[in-house]
Amino acid sequence: MLDKFGTLFVGQVHHDELGFDAPAVNDRWYPDEKLAEPLESAETLAVLMDRLGYDTLWLAEHHFQREGYECIPNIPLLATHLAAKTDKLRFGCGFNVLPVWHPIRLAEDYAMADILTKGRVRLGVGRGYHSRELECLGPPRYSKADARELFEEQVTVLLKALREPSFAHSGRFFQLPPDDHEYRGYNLETLTLVPKPKYSTECWQPIVSATDEALDFMIDHDIKGFVGGGAASGGASEEVARRWQAKLAERGRDTELGTDLIFGFSFYLADSEAEAKKAGIPILEEYQKMFAPLGFAGKVSDDQLQRLASPSTAATAGMATIDDAVDAGSWLVGPPERLIDTFGELQETYPGLEEVMVAQPVGAQPSTIFEQMERFATDVMPEFVTPGAA
Repeated sequence: MLDKFGTLFVGQVHHDELGFDAPAVNDRWYPDEKLAEPLESAETLAVLMDRLGYDTLWLAEHHFQREGYECIPNIPLLATHLAAKTDKLRFGCGFNVLPVWHPIRLAEDYAMADILTKGRVRLGVGRGYHSRELECLGPPRYSKADARELFEEQVTVLLKALREPSFAHSGRFFQLPPDDHEYRGYNLETLTLVPKPKYSTECWQPIVSATDEALDFMIDHDIKGFVGGGAASGGASEEVARRWQAKLAERGRDTELGTDLIFGFSFYLADSEAEAKKAGIPILEEYQKMFAPLGFAGKVSDDQLQRLASPSTAATAGMATIDDAVDAGSWLVGPPERLIDTFGELQETYPGLEEVMVAQPVGAQPSTIFEQMERFATDVMPEFVTPGAA
């Protein structure tokens, strides 16, 4: 039963210009005070969402982004602050870039946030996709296979620390505690996380590649899946959801389609579809400029990437249009009635789905996000969420 709505705020500055003819991504370099403004925007958004009855504000972790697109380096710290400014709203880690953390250090930070916010922070982990942060903060460069193995071992250590009374781990990358380590006169054989989380050890992860190996790992470690949004193009995927359901059944869980998943969409509300598309075009174009080189704007050629890099040629790159995004189901645009119908159909197709994330892509102005979230809560959410229930 779909009855929870959230959004994703990655921490963007207010760009004075958006779109293909706006400044190139690599030419944007904001002063320090401008790069700190997204922290204030996050507080404004959190207070607004709390008042309007949203369930979760998802936040993204990223580093070194002087270009002003993703400016939140520490989600548990920000979430703990925001929880003190709100009453009920939850805060999702969407996602902690695990390769730049020691997994036990992240476990400690999350456990503290869990206790201090009384369970209002939701853990989420991802592999990351910005080489600048992965290679400057993470371990030495590995092959693609090594990176997957490292991530899975980090997740294993993280969840052991959070979920087990005490733990030990012996793997390729981590030996915890170290062999033959004597501490205060005894041989140290296990470690204990202090403090332990009090309210929740639920964990979420984006489903991107959706390989059998990746899905098996998630389910075997009791990790729930995030489909769409900032981590994958194309919107909610029925094929992924059905494979997920089948894998749960293999483990003895007979579930309804959509169980343990969150679907993510970009949206723009306006009085008509044409008006919504017009407003969404520069936001989509800014997103493509930023994320096409990172692999999150569909398959693009080297020539397209070269064209996108310059305001004088970006419009000739032949990128997907707003019409393409709407047809693919990753963007929902138009009057409230259209979104209500879409979510009604989604609820019928995925009876196990409880939660949806709706957002504007990276590049949308914070002021636009505030206005759109208020309109969505007023005109769409009441069809699915009982007032006062959030």
